[in-house]
Amino acid sequence: MGYDRSVSAADHELGPETVWHLQMPQLRFGRNAVAELGFQLSDLGVDADEDPHGLVVTDETLVDVGHVDRVTDHLEDAGYDVTVWDGVEREPSIENVDSCIEFVRANEGADGYDFYVGFGGGSCLDVAKATRAVIANGGEVLDYIAEPTGEGEPLTESGPPLVLMPTTAGTGSEISPVAIFSVEEKNIKEGISSNHVRADAAVLDPTFTTTLPADLTGKVAMDALGHAIEGYTTHSFDGLLRASNPQERPVYAGRTELTEMFSEKAISLLSSNIRTAVHNGDDIEARAAMLKGALFGAIAGLTAGASLCHAMAYPVGNRYHTYHGETIAVLTPASTLGYNAASDPERFAEVAEMLGADTDGLSTREAADRAKEEYIRLQQDLNVIPSGLNELAGVTEEDVDWLASQTVETQQRLLRCNPRPVTEEDAADIFRDALYNWEP
Repeated sequence: MGYDRSVSAADHELGPETVWHLQMPQLRFGRNAVAELGFQLSDLGVDADEDPHGLVVTDETLVDVGHVDRVTDHLEDAGYDVTVWDGVEREPSIENVDSCIEFVRANEGADGYDFYVGFGGGSCLDVAKATRAVIANGGEVLDYIAEPTGEGEPLTESGPPLVLMPTTAGTGSEISPVAIFSVEEKNIKEGISSNHVRADAAVLDPTFTTTLPADLTGKVAMDALGHAIEGYTTHSFDGLLRASNPQERPVYAGRTELTEMFSEKAISLLSSNIRTAVHNGDDIEARAAMLKGALFGAIAGLTAGASLCHAMAYPVGNRYHTYHGETIAVLTPASTLGYNAASDPERFAEVAEMLGADTDGLSTREAADRAKEEYIRLQQDLNVIPSGLNELAGVTEEDVDWLASQTVETQQRLLRCNPRPVTEEDAADIFRDALYNWEP
């Protein structure tokens, strides 16, 4: 039987989950952590004395600002020979990953490189993850995308060592077991989801984030905050159905006491430092706090499971080519903090307090509603976030039904984690609410 419903669903045959599982890459965090990249590769078994050849997957912008040279200099000083592929596109398509895979096979043959380094925002990291996985397992990207878009074949090999280095504090791709890509001919986004996609290590150096412009700083941070809040408010792991066997347990498996601790710390770090990071991007303390908050939010949200907001964001992003973090930002008030608040008002009241809201004297339900208000106030203070879907991408009432149908029809992987059931009619109402979060 498929693992696709919560225990609250009617007529299920399997019992509730009783086991939770956490898998993480090795982590190195701190200013100038890039200097330990060579040691990290050695620790993963890549011996520089054996003349290994590695690939750095990145984009042209990071080459232009000099960040890639800084990475390759450290690798070469440690004795590693590296090639740079800088063809990653914003919100990459499957075809973009295919281009990287073709580059690898043309230069190194079917076996590929001896190690990989993904360097950049979430797009760069996802392309690096998928490239390494497909090279190791053979075939093409669509072989490992879920049916009906792809063939749905399981990954069985992880491949040679992969180290990821984020330059934004937002996506959490450096620890995620998922790589997401657009399927342009279908106006949808699909992913490869497997622990064989997950990197072996992540090196997080906040000095790489100081050149990120204010608007992008705010937009990617909203994705991190979304991970943290969704991870804190999703189903408990034992509120989901038990898999038929451990191998079939999904990578998004519900919140635990451990993920809740990471969520709480992430919400605190992000909400208390984002204003400084946006308005004074050279503040390295704020930048470090943001990168740490994004990491903690990813540990929480990408283990417990992203839910409704992310499910709604993928159809929007693919149709209108919006930045993922910006899309999460405009959808969170109506979805996570609006519609979902009724699922557990006490928990959402706690979120309101974490975001800095004054809930003294309020009922639990009134306090839960303050989370949405406080989140919108944060966005207004940043002054880089659109006021809703209409300002973001010109979305109107006429677009709502299509977006709702795409959400429900293509995003069950995420909706199964949502703490409230979502019908197509519900999704349409939420999209309408998200058209305008405040008067622009």
